[in-house]
Amino acid sequence: MNLRDLRYLVALADTRHFGKAAARCHVSQPTLSAQLKKLEEYLGVELIERQPRRVALTEIGEQVVARARRVVNDSDELLTLARGQHDPLSGSLKLALIPTIGPYLLPQIAKQLRKHLPKLKLMLYEYQTEPLLRSLRAGEIDMGILALPVHADGVETSTLYDEDFMIALPKGHRLTEKSNVKLSDLAGDTLLLLEDGHCMRDQALDICGHAALDEDQDYRATSLETLRQMVAAGMGVTLLPKLSTNGPFGTEKSVLIKPFPKPAPTRCVGAVWRKSSTRSTAIKAVCEVITHCKLSAS
Repeated sequence: MNLRDLRYLVALADTRHFGKAAARCHVSQPTLSAQLKKLEEYLGVELIERQPRRVALTEIGEQVVARARRVVNDSDELLTLARGQHDPLSGSLKLALIPTIGPYLLPQIAKQLRKHLPKLKLMLYEYQTEPLLRSLRAGEIDMGILALPVHADGVETSTLYDEDFMIALPKGHRLTEKSNVKLSDLAGDTLLLLEDGHCMRDQALDICGHAALDEDQDYRATSLETLRQMVAAGMGVTLLPKLSTNGPFGTEKSVLIKPFPKPAPTRCVGAVWRKSSTRSTAIKAVCEVITHCKLSAS
């Protein structure tokens, strides 16, 4: 048994396809298949169910993959640690963002990150909050950007910026002429929210908890863009983080964006990473670039 064979097994578990796993590992399919067969013989158990057009892991195979993934990640951390001694701001950094932040923040920070950290290659992922934290703890990503606070052991956090919430109304709404909108003004309106699993759903419910708004129980959106289109169709009103109302995202003519009176409800956006991470220098450098970007979030 060697590290290479464990990488093959993890690749097969991720892709569920011998050809795709071989391509990921830059070897031929027969080579990968033969090595995995040798791994099974060495361990004395069947790890893979080989069926026509279908690859599945056995029960023991799932358990072995979970441990193999940790071994592979630890090996990568060792290599990163050694290389980082020469230039901690180079190499790859796996960064995950939640869906209500990523599409709106990345366009505003990408240029500055390339300018200030030219040797750092960001590998980008998108997860909801809980899967993001699981991937972080498992070592599958190096850092995440999400709404704070988070409650997880063994992690560090850093505040990046505070972001105002805005109210989105359909065109022709009775509050069209108002310069800003109070929650009490929305009494009787239907509140549109994201589906379960999005932390912004909980934030919106918390903000609107004391207003006489009725949540639409029949429709829950999978993304902010779906929410925006639901508002445009006149199905109700919703809250949107301010970054998602700027630039090309705020051009939907059937949706009116209104601010709340000051102080507006806000969310705190921050970074999270493992306390044991070997990439802390690079992570803190990314955080510093973001905090110094002139974001139109508040």
